[in-house]
Amino acid sequence: MPRTTRKKPAPSLSFDDPELYVNRELSLLEFQRRVLEEAQDASNPLLERVKFLSILGSNLDEFFMVRVAGLLNQLESGVLDTGPEKMPPAQQLEAIRAVYEQLLVGSHECLRQLCGELEKDGICIRSYDQLTDEQKTAASRYFEESLFPVLTPLAVDPGRPFPHISNLSLNLSVLIRDAEGEERFARIKVPPSLPQLVPLQRPTRRASKAVTYIWIEQLIRAHVTNLFPGMDVVESHFFHVTRDAEMAIQEIEADDLLETVEEGVRQRRFGSVVRLEVDFGMPDSLLDVLRTNFETDDSELYRVKGPLAMSRLRALLSLDRPDLKDRPFSPLPLPQIQEGEDIFSAIRRGDILVHHPYYSFQPVVDFLRAAARDPDVLAIKMTLYRVGRNSPVVEALLEANEEGKQVAVVVELKARFDEESNIEWARALEREGVHVVYGLVGLKVHAKVALVIRREGAMMRRYIHMSTGNYNAVTAHLYTDLGFFTANAEVGEDATHLFNALTGYSAKSDYRKLLVAPTNLRRRVEEMISREIDHAKAGKEAKIIIKVNSLVDQRIIKLLYRASCAGVQVDLLARGVCCLRPGLKGVSQNIRVTSIVGRFLEHSRIFYFLNGGEEEVYLGSADMMPRNINRRVEVLFPITKPAMLRQIRDRLLAVYLEDNVKARRMNSDGTYSRVQPAKGARPVNSQLALLRAKR
Repeated sequence: MPRTTRKKPAPSLSFDDPELYVNRELSLLEFQRRVLEEAQDASNPLLERVKFLSILGSNLDEFFMVRVAGLLNQLESGVLDTGPEKMPPAQQLEAIRAVYEQLLVGSHECLRQLCGELEKDGICIRSYDQLTDEQKTAASRYFEESLFPVLTPLAVDPGRPFPHISNLSLNLSVLIRDAEGEERFARIKVPPSLPQLVPLQRPTRRASKAVTYIWIEQLIRAHVTNLFPGMDVVESHFFHVTRDAEMAIQEIEADDLLETVEEGVRQRRFGSVVRLEVDFGMPDSLLDVLRTNFETDDSELYRVKGPLAMSRLRALLSLDRPDLKDRPFSPLPLPQIQEGEDIFSAIRRGDILVHHPYYSFQPVVDFLRAAARDPDVLAIKMTLYRVGRNSPVVEALLEANEEGKQVAVVVELKARFDEESNIEWARALEREGVHVVYGLVGLKVHAKVALVIRREGAMMRRYIHMSTGNYNAVTAHLYTDLGFFTANAEVGEDATHLFNALTGYSAKSDYRKLLVAPTNLRRRVEEMISREIDHAKAGKEAKIIIKVNSLVDQRIIKLLYRASCAGVQVDLLARGVCCLRPGLKGVSQNIRVTSIVGRFLEHSRIFYFLNGGEEEVYLGSADMMPRNINRRVEVLFPITKPAMLRQIRDRLLAVYLEDNVKARRMNSDGTYSRVQPAKGARPVNSQLALLRAKR
């Protein structure tokens, strides 16, 4: 009897397979690579390319201060936590180093190219030995008059211990030989308060716009002997220090969260060193001094060919050279608000959607100022996350308090790297008698909500502004965000419950209109994804479009994989981190991931679900990350007016998905490729198209 062979069953698909996920840190570095590409892109104006190089420097500083510091802390503590891709911290650090070294080389090659291009337009960045005699005279005069009095050389010897080197400081290490022939180490801090690119006299061969710069540290090194009279300067080299800046705040044990965060900000400058960058020629003798005192090894050391602290290139952005920058634009006024009209009347007439920076942020300020001055307004409640300095929003709240309104403000002190500014505003508001709350224990308040309560005849009406972005008048000109005004009674009731939970005690377990993390946001988003899966299985067209900064949450990713397998068409507009792998056969072949990096920072969060033709759209503050969904107060709000929903679908999301100039498409291995226009297709730069459409 012939033997029959049984067919092996197909292996069941597991969405827990580590191969289905991209490491978060490496995905974040891929975003930095896209920023570098914008600096390398010759189609961008020259000074805009410089801007992207400066942004890259700042982003990488923060990456080491927070992300790398966290991995090093895990190693030191023995807590080897991993993401869904199961990459242990040591392996992550090794991979990070390889990518970072590529970014270092690429950024300095880009800078050299940019310097050559800038010189053609009269902007010259010279090394000291490239200066003319006339320019060296000007440099010496600047050193003696402006720089020498500020510098403080610090010797290291038995009576003077190695000085503290503050976070992100740029320094000169100097090897000194005294009259007895003994060598000593000294350190000079490059003063951050002075221009980092020092302008010298203009070359006579160029037009009046031409100017020559020298990096301030090169000017110090050229005159370093002035700081050590009677000594021989053997050699001098630059170094740049990055420290662990992540603050661990034990809120439950903190009697005063304001003082705790304030102390944490002070301590940040003393964190352990996580990156030591030195100029390429630094000898081992000087390196050993630094490594010993910083307690670092070669894994934290980077030798750099070129200037350190690239974020300082932002100094060039203040140049009055409109010919080398993006064409300026003025945000438009809102057409829904007629000139001279009471803003409350306009909101009562219908919901108002605002797309920044294409439309002005001023209506948000006007809304709060009108509330401050209107005798019928009784109370204002608001969340503040990142407002910046000289904030017109906070000024309006202070004015409201002076006018006798009841003002309650939730100030999130733990907004990373904005703590100091938020502490100042919190104290200023408290001094004027405003009710200030510092958020909830264990939760960051990231929601963007303003609630105004106004007496209108025999009733109280609530006016609400919600947004995908911060109440920051400066970043509103640089980030793309969506703001929303409404007087909807159900939304107003939800907003009231939200503030009651933030300022008092509330066991509210659900909301009528709003999706609020950590209460009901995760559940409702997962339900809406599952609903699309059900529609696809029933043979209906099913579609999801999600626009976020980051997609990290494993539960959401698993559901999106299930949606793809069911036939749901999924478009993800994820600007930064994306841990999902698109285009995997049998897993994510129906998922497309697009990242747009352009003139404006894409910051709006949009959630679109086809829902069998009964479309739903939510906007809000939440990214799809565990910290946002589980450990923050976030708000997603619905867009219910059909015309407004179509506007978001057809005139916003569709434009982003058509982009073939600034869009990159994610490959299944976690890398990105530029989207190329199809043969004969017109180029579409989504941000430029939106800018033109609003004119």
